[in-house]
Amino acid sequence: MRRGPRLSLEELAPFLLPVPEQPGAISFQELFGNQHPVEMEVGFGKGLFLLNSALKNPGTNYVGVEIVRKYQLFAATRIAMRKLPNVKLACGDANLFLRDFIAPGSLETIHIYFPDPWWKNRHHKRRIFTDEFIERCLAALRVGGHLSIVTDVEDYFMRIQELITPLVILKPLPLEELPVPQNDMDYLTNFERKFRKEGKPIYRGRWELLNKLVKEGNPA
Repeated sequence: MRRGPRLSLEELAPFLLPVPEQPGAISFQELFGNQHPVEMEVGFGKGLFLLNSALKNPGTNYVGVEIVRKYQLFAATRIAMRKLPNVKLACGDANLFLRDFIAPGSLETIHIYFPDPWWKNRHHKRRIFTDEFIERCLAALRVGGHLSIVTDVEDYFMRIQELITPLVILKPLPLEELPVPQNDMDYLTNFERKFRKEGKPIYRGRWELLNKLVKEGNPA
């Protein structure tokens, strides 16, 4: 990771979201001081998506959860340099964060971009996408909210589709045509920039939550 400007933890503090010691739903109204819709990114890495989204959409609040501390601080520095009040960044396990701290129906969109593929077959169990994780995402989304997924790994995307297809409450949405980037910051994420410049295929999916049934015939 390239060394950029360094800010003190005190300067970064307004943009960091400490993980509470005890389970309990976070009040987004108290956290952000407003009632704007909230979107969450799972595994934000260097924070390019959150940075661009917060700049473009000041009327939307963004929560990012990243398990690697150095990336939390790197992304927080990017956000702090621009003094964006609508982003808060947590360091922790997003699966547990959804379970323990996100109120049901409180999120507008959940973004999961280029999740770790855990390439070896014996490590596939470590992939974040499981039935349990998807059910937690659905519980956190409001009806009419969206689940947005991007990966460069075809077999992982096929597996994600296998998990999602039986969920009749998720309606697949048409994908928008990708714009031509105007500069190195004009990409979804740093990974997308790398793969698109290399000409590698990228797999995308976006779904709308129609109601709160998790599986056909089974109440949540």
